[in-house]
Amino acid sequence: MDFQPVERASEAFQQSLTAEEIGKVCRRAFGDAATPVSAVELGAGMYNNVYRVSLAGRARPVILRVAPDEGRQFRSERHLMRNEYGSVPWLAVIASLMPQVLAADWSHEVIDRDWMIQTHLDGVPAPEHLGTYPRAAWPAFFRQMGAIARSVHDVRGTHFGPVSGPGYGTWSEAVITSLEEIAADLDGAGLDAADVRKVAVVAAHDRAVLDEVTEPGLLTGDLWTVNVMLDAGAAEPTITGVLDMDRTWWGDPAADWTIRMALAKQDERVAFWEAYGERDRSPAAAWRSLVYEVRHLGAVRLERHRLGNAAGVKNTYDAVAAVLAELS
Repeated sequence: MDFQPVERASEAFQQSLTAEEIGKVCRRAFGDAATPVSAVELGAGMYNNVYRVSLAGRARPVILRVAPDEGRQFRSERHLMRNEYGSVPWLAVIASLMPQVLAADWSHEVIDRDWMIQTHLDGVPAPEHLGTYPRAAWPAFFRQMGAIARSVHDVRGTHFGPVSGPGYGTWSEAVITSLEEIAADLDGAGLDAADVRKVAVVAAHDRAVLDEVTEPGLLTGDLWTVNVMLDAGAAEPTITGVLDMDRTWWGDPAADWTIRMALAKQDERVAFWEAYGERDRSPAAAWRSLVYEVRHLGAVRLERHRLGNAAGVKNTYDAVAAVLAELS
């Protein structure tokens, strides 16, 4: 087999499988006769290991995604792949854009990690292809993003929190628990978590404002340009695929990462709102958005620490301090 892993240090968060392990996974998924011809590790992902695997006798490659070792997973990010698997039926509204799951295994009998095999999506990653279009064409892309987000956010659930659980009866309980878990992860990483805990205390004190959200909508969790595929030859940016829906939640759609990114700059992305619709601009919604921002920043801090980005970690403290000043 032609095996092309990404070379990493032994202490790196992501650790590649061996060629032998990939062969075992393929035989578990497709039978003893399954023969991998090539396995190329794709380096764009920052959490799971991702491989494009070609199999003898199979016309199209498949995508193998492998979760981090259980001992390396943060408490606030535990079993994200299982969460994505459980989200698939709820994401039927965008099923035509998503890869299909061909096999999944949480047993750890073949390798000591969760893994999932999906169909290979055609197209080019949006970060690589969007810039080939003139900026005048970019609003079309963001309108499509708005339409996708709206369709997902309109799906309703029966509890708050991660799709696969644990579930919470109120939005405040889900948000406060998430902040506390992020703080505990920061403690475990040797990082100061006092600012995140302060926001958790503020949120608990004013939980009634959070609990104005009574209907759990489906949050994509991580949808933005990095998780989107574009048609390679379309005259204008055309979304053909949506990837990595592993951080789905039930809650206030305004808490979604997608909404944060749509608001981050007043540029072509303002077209997002043309398809998505008006957002809540009430004082209560503005207050909730500050709490959500700290939840995002706490997760960003953990990711930057995982990637060894010390300067980026430091920047999150200034950003949280600015939010705390507004919440006070």
